[in-house]
Amino acid sequence: MIIDRTEVQDINSFSRLDFLKEAYEIIWILIPIFTPVLGITIGVLVIVWLEREISAGLQQRIGPEYAGPLGVLQALADGAKLLFKENLFPSRGDTRLFSIGPSIAVISILVSYSVVPFSSRLVLADLNIGLFLWIAISSISPIGLLMSGYGSNNKYSFLGGLRAAAQSISYEIPLTLCVLSISLLSNSSSTVDIVEAQSKYGFWGWNLWRQPIGFIIFLISSLAECERLPFDLPEAEEELVAGYQTEYSGIKFGLFYVASYLNLLVSSLFVTVLYLGGWNISIPDIFVSEFFEINKTYGVFEPTIDMFITLAKTYLFLFIPITTRWTLPRIRMDQLLNLGWKFLLPISLGNLLLTTSSQLFSL
Repeated sequence: MIIDRTEVQDINSFSRLDFLKEAYEIIWILIPIFTPVLGITIGVLVIVWLEREISAGLQQRIGPEYAGPLGVLQALADGAKLLFKENLFPSRGDTRLFSIGPSIAVISILVSYSVVPFSSRLVLADLNIGLFLWIAISSISPIGLLMSGYGSNNKYSFLGGLRAAAQSISYEIPLTLCVLSISLLSNSSSTVDIVEAQSKYGFWGWNLWRQPIGFIIFLISSLAECERLPFDLPEAEEELVAGYQTEYSGIKFGLFYVASYLNLLVSSLFVTVLYLGGWNISIPDIFVSEFFEINKTYGVFEPTIDMFITLAKTYLFLFIPITTRWTLPRIRMDQLLNLGWKFLLPISLGNLLLTTSSQLFSL
């Protein structure tokens, strides 16, 4: 069988088309994976820069200014430095637990972003149990910290891991009760439905006004979950050197800081979604539809505008945890446990009962 030159060229062109088609499909599979990761990374870098600038302003000193314009690349420089540092292992520690602990702490928090709605169209997984999936996943992170403390074979590290586990258990329950109250008000556990339920009356429809006690308890519990001052007892320098981070170096040491800021960002995002109306603006939907002819234009840019509103609220709220870190003193461990079990738990339970009663009487 003889094949002429034209047939050979046709075969080669078809093979190139198949290759381009396969490459195109692979690219479209990778884009939804790497785009959120890139966005989350940029978000964390912005938080680090904000915290350094705000802390410098509060302490009346000059913040980072040499790495990039206004010091915006300082966090990247610190990360690059940690990449080139040696990873040390304790001679008598458990190498497997020591290595797995930081990864569990980071991955469990990264998965939480899958249920965060930046817009009605920008959410990786709009689940009916999105809120409780976040709570379940976030409770895995302290297990990684406990594994890190135990695997280090160091008394300070182990005490830090135990403190992280005890602190998480103490404040996870009040936080869950606050989330249950929001779920009852919205008649849904989907994060998208909760934001939509706050859009009817604009600014006055936010759950912040309907659940002020729950908002305060959620704020305190989220600060404790993120181990921010005044709740940073698992890594208290004056008592435990660096807590569960004592024996770590290099990139593993950096992973703990990445996990801390990831947790802070996702907690602030959930405060925005649950209490601050998410991507909704302060004007009620009725006035927007009647007085503004923006339906067609808004429909095209809706995801971008909604994401901008969500992130603007989130970063404005971040001023609270950043400011408290540099203004409030650290509390003792007994005070932390007493606050969680004796005050926040009964108050959050009473708030849930009041919310349930009001919903029953409104039927």
